[in-house]
Amino acid sequence: MKHPWLHHKALQASFIVFFCAFLSGCATSPPKKVNDLCSIFREKDDWHEEAVDTAKKWGTEVPVLMAIMHQESKFIGDNKPEFEWFLFIPLGRASSAYGYAQALDETWDTYIRATGNRGADRDDFDDAIDFIGWYSSESYRRNKIRRNDTYHLYLAYHEGHGGFERRSFKNKQWLKNIAKKVSGKSIQYRRQYNKCKDSLDSGWFW
Repeated sequence: MKHPWLHHKALQASFIVFFCAFLSGCATSPPKKVNDLCSIFREKDDWHEEAVDTAKKWGTEVPVLMAIMHQESKFIGDNKPEFEWFLFIPLGRASSAYGYAQALDETWDTYIRATGNRGADRDDFDDAIDFIGWYSSESYRRNKIRRNDTYHLYLAYHEGHGGFERRSFKNKQWLKNIAKKVSGKSIQYRRQYNKCKDSLDSGWFW
């Protein structure tokens, strides 16, 4: 016969595992309506303020930042590239991209060194949106891309600043098509945002 305290300990352990899994799910679960910026900000309480802070800090508008993030991860906090296989042999992931912004290990390290944002996590929305703002600011500084030119900002985001300088996207029609899609998403988000921005700023939600 098991002692009552053993049963109690087992229940405690089960509760801790469940609670941690619950918190993890809350942290990484995407918004229910990823194509509606107003709905995203209503559902995720802190995201609007964090996105606005990033826009003020780096100069790229909220709809542009959010459109890039939408393309990169669909707002899945622990998003990773899929595993690549050769027949039945796992070859590993296509890249080290991770998190809301799909930032590569090396680029993320550069961001931390440049900004001093030590302890930043790629699966934290606040840090990830700040990363996108910083990267767009670097695209403006290094590649002379206008701060809200979503199309070219995304090309630089995908190809890297050096790749953009070399026009590595020139013969990649598939990438240009994606950049157009991201640009269209930023326009859609901007229209939505213009209708709900005041209510979000005041703390009143529809």
